[in-house]
Amino acid sequence: MELRQLRYFAKAAETLSFSHAANCLHIAQSSLSQQIKQLEDELGTKLFIRDSRSFQLTEAGEVMLPFALRTIHDAEACADRIRDLRNLLTGTLNIGVTHSFSPILTESLIAFIKLHPKIKVNIVYKQMNELMELLSNHELDFVLAFKPLQPLPHVESHILFQNTLSAVVGTNHPLASKDKVAISELANYDLALPSKGLQARNAFDNIVSDYEQFKIRIELNNVNTLLKLVRQTNLVTVLAEDTIYGVGDVKAVPINVPDNQMSGCVHILKETYRKLSMQEFVRILTESIAVKRFQNNWI
Repeated sequence: MELRQLRYFAKAAETLSFSHAANCLHIAQSSLSQQIKQLEDELGTKLFIRDSRSFQLTEAGEVMLPFALRTIHDAEACADRIRDLRNLLTGTLNIGVTHSFSPILTESLIAFIKLHPKIKVNIVYKQMNELMELLSNHELDFVLAFKPLQPLPHVESHILFQNTLSAVVGTNHPLASKDKVAISELANYDLALPSKGLQARNAFDNIVSDYEQFKIRIELNNVNTLLKLVRQTNLVTVLAEDTIYGVGDVKAVPINVPDNQMSGCVHILKETYRKLSMQEFVRILTESIAVKRFQNNWI
């Protein structure tokens, strides 16, 4: 059973004339008759009563007509939906974001929803490992996060910018006057660190061999609270430099260790369909002031 045959059947049922239906469809009457005959043969029943005096639907034809019309309508609605998707007039975009990326996301999000007001955007904030699980389950279209220390075989990580792991302090803190800070210097201050599992903490763990030297007063998994703490106290936290983008009264001082870089990435599943809305969002993100600010540090 083909969609074309259902269209021919529906038009013939509407006009109650093969010749009139063929004219409306701009096809030869013989083609229409042949296709409806094939449909009747497949169904094993007549759909029309045709004689010299009348042309009408059989009982089977009357039963079939509403289903045929519904199928045709659904097919047309599907085509319209695909056209809308192609033109970014409808659809849903699911984005996973680690908390460190929050400051650079806002600018792009505002630009995207202004350009594409009919696209619904769902944003999920979680730790990197949780987001990657959601991505693997196709619950997210892409993830914005730093590149993991160990690459994931089923995930492509496309670098947006390079960043540095930094000691983040209030502008009145003694470290705020420095261009770089040594690991040993952090031992002189009370620390408020991101919880284990957050990407900045993972990067810090990777370069620290002895935690006994530090005075860790607080550990928490909320970046905004960490920034409030360092703004209002002499506590020092350790975060990626981009985390303070747009945040006042704080400074990020790069930690002076070799290869102190964190790659901000767009993570997608390998060999999977990439929504046009995702491609558009990433384009806007790469052209944003927030991302270009960090690109200029290394390009």
